[in-house]
Amino acid sequence: MTNNMAIIIAFIVYLGLMMLIGIYYYRRTRSMADYILGNRKLGAWVTSLSAEASDMSGWMLMGLPGFAYIAGLNAGWIALGLALGTYANWKFVAARLRKYTELANNSLTLPDFLQNRYEDKSNLLRIIPAVFILLFFIIYTSSGFVAGGKLFETIFALPYTQALFLGAFVVVFYTLAGGFLAVCWTDFIQGVMMFFAILLVPAAASYLLGGPSVTLAAIYTMEPSFFNPFQKPDGSTLGFIEFISLMGWGLGYFGQPHILVRFMAIRSSAELGRAMHIAMTWVAISLAAAVLVGMVGRAYLTEPLFGTATETVFLVMTDSIFNPFIAGLILSAVLAAIMSTASAQLLVAASAFAQDFYRSLLHKNASQGELVWVSRLSVLAIAALSLTLAMNPESLILDMVAYAWAGFGAAFGPALLASLFWRRATRNGILAGIITGGVTVLVWKQFALFGLYEIIPGFIFSLCAIYIVSRLDKEPAKSITDTFDAVGKSEI
Repeated sequence: MTNNMAIIIAFIVYLGLMMLIGIYYYRRTRSMADYILGNRKLGAWVTSLSAEASDMSGWMLMGLPGFAYIAGLNAGWIALGLALGTYANWKFVAARLRKYTELANNSLTLPDFLQNRYEDKSNLLRIIPAVFILLFFIIYTSSGFVAGGKLFETIFALPYTQALFLGAFVVVFYTLAGGFLAVCWTDFIQGVMMFFAILLVPAAASYLLGGPSVTLAAIYTMEPSFFNPFQKPDGSTLGFIEFISLMGWGLGYFGQPHILVRFMAIRSSAELGRAMHIAMTWVAISLAAAVLVGMVGRAYLTEPLFGTATETVFLVMTDSIFNPFIAGLILSAVLAAIMSTASAQLLVAASAFAQDFYRSLLHKNASQGELVWVSRLSVLAIAALSLTLAMNPESLILDMVAYAWAGFGAAFGPALLASLFWRRATRNGILAGIITGGVTVLVWKQFALFGLYEIIPGFIFSLCAIYIVSRLDKEPAKSITDTFDAVGKSEI
C-alpha cells in the first residue's frame, strides 16, 4: 500500500473525532464513579455496541479472517463458540451483575464487587484479582497494539516500531483524558463502523468476482476443504479435543472485566433485554462476515498470503477494491476495532490499580480527584508495558488474544458465576477458584498439554476449587446471602 493522501485525510478525520470525544468527557469526569462507570448512565444502544466493540477488537477484522483464510469454515467453530458465549453472558449474567454490584456498596470494579459481596476484611479479594487483571490485560492490550502496528505498517509503509507507537498514542490519549464515557461513546461509533466495514468488504469482493455463486465456485475450485468445517488446514480431521478447544472460547465471556463493566454501567437492568437483542444481532452478523472475509479473500487475492501476513487479508482486500478515501474510511474501522478494545482494557486495568491497589494498600483516604489521576498515570504505565510486549512484529494477534482471553475466563468466570448464582460459595472458595483458574492457564499454556486450549482445564479446575473449598468452609453469613437471594428472586 502507498502513503496516499486521501487515506491519510480519512484517518486524520477519524482520529481527530475520537480525540475530541476524549477532550469533551475530560471536562465531565470528576469522580471515580464517572471515570470507571460513567456514573451508571449508559443507554441500551451504547451499552450493547460498546460491549461488543470492546469485545471483538482488531482480531475480528484481522485475526479471525486470517484464520479463515487458511482454514475456511473450520474457523467458524470459534465464531459459533463466541456467539453462544455472548448470548449466555447477556441472558444470565448481565441483569444480576448490574443489580448485585449496586447492592454490594455500589461496587465499581470486579474485585470491588467480590470483596463487598463476601465482606472480605483482608483485602485479598481485591488484591489477587487485581494482580490477574493487570497481568492478562498487559498481554491483551499488547495484542491490540500489535494489530495497530500492522495496520499502519501495511497502509503507510512505516517501520513497524513507528507504526506501533502511532497507534498506541491515540488510544492512550482519549482513554487518559475522558475515562469510561469517552471509551464507551467512541466504542459505540467504532462498533457501527466495524459492522458496516466487515459486511462491505466481502460483499464488494464477491460482486467483483461475478456474484455469490461464482465466488463460491471459485473458492471451492481453489480449496474444496474450505467447506468442510471438520477439516483442518493441514488436511486432517478435526478431533474432539480440538473441537472443544475452539468452542471453549465461549466460556471466556463470563470472566472478561472489560465486557462485564458495561453491564454494570447501564442506566437500568430493565434496558438489558433490548441491549441483548442489539448485541446478538451485531455479533451473529459480524462474526459470520469475518469468516467470509477470509474465505472470499482466498479466491479474490491473486497473490497468496503466508505466515503472519494472513492476518492482513482484510487490509489488502480493502486497498485493492476501493478508492483511497473510501478505503481510508473502511480501514479506520480496523483502527476503531483495535482502539475500542485496547482503550477498554487500559481503563479497567488502570481502575484495578487505583481502586484495588492504591486505595486499599497505599492511601485509604485518597480523594476522588486523586484516584482519577492515579488511574490516568496507571494508563500510561500499563500502556508502556504493553508496548514492550508488542515490539515483536512476528506476534500473531489471535494467539495473544487467546492467551489473555483464557486467563480472564478461567480466573474470573467461575468465580463470578458462583458469586451470582450459588449462595453456598464462600470467600475462601472464590479466592481458591480465582488463583486456581489463573495459575492453571499460565502453566498449561507453557506446556500445551494434549493440544487442549488452556481455558478448558482452567475453567474446570477453578469450578472444582470453588466447590471443594466452599464445602469445606463454614457457610457464609445469612444476612448478605439472603439479601442477594431476595433480589435474585424478586427483581431479576
